[in-house]
Amino acid sequence: MMLTETEEKTKIEKPQGPEYYISKKVGRAIIDYALISDGDKIAVAVSGGKDSLTLLKVLADRRSFVPIKYDLLAVHIDLGYPHTHSKLLARYLEREGFRYYIEKIDVLKEKKRNDISCFWCSWNRRKALFEVAHRLGFKKIALGHHKDDIIQTVLLNLFFQGEISAMRPKQELFKGEITLIRPLAYVEEEEIIRFAKTQNFPPQKYRCPHSLTSRRAKMEKIIKELEKINSSVKTNIFRAIKRINKEYLL
Repeated sequence: MMLTETEEKTKIEKPQGPEYYISKKVGRAIIDYALISDGDKIAVAVSGGKDSLTLLKVLADRRSFVPIKYDLLAVHIDLGYPHTHSKLLARYLEREGFRYYIEKIDVLKEKKRNDISCFWCSWNRRKALFEVAHRLGFKKIALGHHKDDIIQTVLLNLFFQGEISAMRPKQELFKGEITLIRPLAYVEEEEIIRFAKTQNFPPQKYRCPHSLTSRRAKMEKIIKELEKINSSVKTNIFRAIKRINKEYLL
């Protein structure tokens, strides 16, 4: 049973601040891309940052008023770096009553710290996440990528890969054995920041040394500069990937 548009409009008595508006956009994405069905078992990839914890909180809270039932499990992949915040995250998840599973791997086993790239960490985290989900019987994995991430990916692929492509809100892998979903696809990072300020999320003590110098960070700066000229830049890029004019392509 899929969530219908009529069912999505189930009455909530009063707006509940930032989460209310994020939840509405999550609901719209769920409907538009058929992200969640009744009876789904969903592993929520939780890094410990504001995006993934917002996703976990919103999906959990929505279960109190949507007419479908789904199971959630927070899955954290501990990459084995010193000073990671896995213990703080575990305490937060226990305090909030979330079911969770932590898988520890060692990305420093095969490479020295200075040789590790964003791709290396991402590939190992994603591989471990798939293995955990499969092992525990979760066929859907919810990722915390939001609208800004999708827009930045469009530019990254255009500038560095020479292709027009983006993150899909729903993507089947391994012949349907695993389905990735991105319920925050319509939510902007600024909305998540406002919501996170109202929550007691655990602090992130470890920051990736590449976080401020990565290509993605550069795309973020480019978009912010363009927004000074046109405030609709992000929305225009997001819409453009669904409005391809084939008559003007090579």
